[in-house]
Amino acid sequence: MRLVAVDGPSGSGKSTFAAGLAADLGAVLVPTDHFATWDDPVSWWPRLVSGVLAPLWAGRPARYRRVDWSAGWPRPGDEVCFDVPGTLVLEGVSAARRSIAHRLDEAIWVEHPDPARRLERAVARDGERSRAHLVRWQAFERGWFAVDGTRARADRVVTVG
Repeated sequence: MRLVAVDGPSGSGKSTFAAGLAADLGAVLVPTDHFATWDDPVSWWPRLVSGVLAPLWAGRPARYRRVDWSAGWPRPGDEVCFDVPGTLVLEGVSAARRSIAHRLDEAIWVEHPDPARRLERAVARDGERSRAHLVRWQAFERGWFAVDGTRARADRVVTVG
């Protein structure tokens, strides 16, 4: 199985880029939004490893319960199951984290150069009532990316204008 991670700050265009990439590659797409919540931006990782990555690496199907954001806030969603794909695309903040770097076939960093514009794009996507959460989230991710060094390890950087 080929493993590709699409990472970068919120509102940068990662989801759109990753969806197109997955479609082009005939890949399975797993967004980190299926795991993260406002209060748990990155520590859910063991759940992704135990439900998705470890089974796939062992040649078994992936199975996890996704977080449902359709109402504008996180709540338990449907179970997601799939067999070992030729390519798996992980998309979202922390998808290319340091702890998985050695297992990635490609790490792609997607960015938009204007933080204010990224916030507005994220608010347009998630709704005005998410603005305070998004401001906190973007502050968190700046610290996360600085410590993790995600962009510096990327195999490719895509700038969305």
